[in-house]
Amino acid sequence: MPLTDLSLDELVQYRPDLPGPQDFDAFWDRTLTEARAAGGVVEVDRVTDHLLRTVDVDDVRFPGWNGEPVAAWLMRPRGVEGPLPVVVSFIGYSGGRGLPTDHLLWPSAGYAQLVVDSRGQGHDTPDRDPGGPQWVKGFMTRGIDSPENYYYRRLMTDCVRAVDAVAELPGLDGERVIAAGGSQGGGLALAVAGLTRVAAVMPDVPFLCHYRRAAEMCGEGPYQELAEYLRWHSRHLVEPAFATLSYFDGVHFAQRATAPALFSVGLMDPICPPSTVYAAFNRYAGDDRTMTVWPFADHGGGYGSNPVAQLEWLHDRGLGVS
Repeated sequence: MPLTDLSLDELVQYRPDLPGPQDFDAFWDRTLTEARAAGGVVEVDRVTDHLLRTVDVDDVRFPGWNGEPVAAWLMRPRGVEGPLPVVVSFIGYSGGRGLPTDHLLWPSAGYAQLVVDSRGQGHDTPDRDPGGPQWVKGFMTRGIDSPENYYYRRLMTDCVRAVDAVAELPGLDGERVIAAGGSQGGGLALAVAGLTRVAAVMPDVPFLCHYRRAAEMCGEGPYQELAEYLRWHSRHLVEPAFATLSYFDGVHFAQRATAPALFSVGLMDPICPPSTVYAAFNRYAGDDRTMTVWPFADHGGGYGSNPVAQLEWLHDRGLGVS
């Protein structure tokens, strides 16, 4: 697979002029205030049917958008006293929380992990509010007629509320919350870092950044949904669509995030172009930011090597498990 974008030297300097909406902060303050005011309770039930001997699993429901219950797995190393640092994990596009056996790395390393389902994408959290019309199969155009209706308003709110829920879950250290995920999950982790307080953020090959460039460049993956929508609709809908998307762009969340950040990028990624990742990374507000570059990687990034880099990076910042 060939390089898909700019050279590494160009990427390091890539800072597109992407002014955000003037009411960006007001929009998100109102959104999160309304979600928190909607109430709801955190429910925790022990899971015992997966025959795991070294990991405890709880089936969690916490209030998300509009107070609606969002599913998650809480994974913890068995027999270890808390409070534990917790990795709040967000999922890639079209996936849900899956099974507990899919998520054994972090509890095996001594961390707790909260694995958050993606509404409408997983099997356990429906997207009850359709949020306006949907023009193309998938989620990228669901409610794109306005920021209030857009699908990712609901999903990103769920993700912030997952961090809120940590305070009500047993055995977790609310001062050591790490937001993490790959692809869509990376974009969601970045949004969380820009909207609420976390101890660290690890967005891998993040999706949901610099939408316009991605829609213009990508020949694979979900950004094609945007291109298809814009191809079949009148030219007068192009700018309104990107105006909606600007409220959900990782570049704007990055400008508001200050937690230590470990990004990763694959320079041969055809799904999330490297320049879209660097557009967010180069605008990241925190002083402690690191990019792990995988020169010959596609959208899989570092594959099995990436968790090793993450564990070492967290340990170096005092967020490791002793």
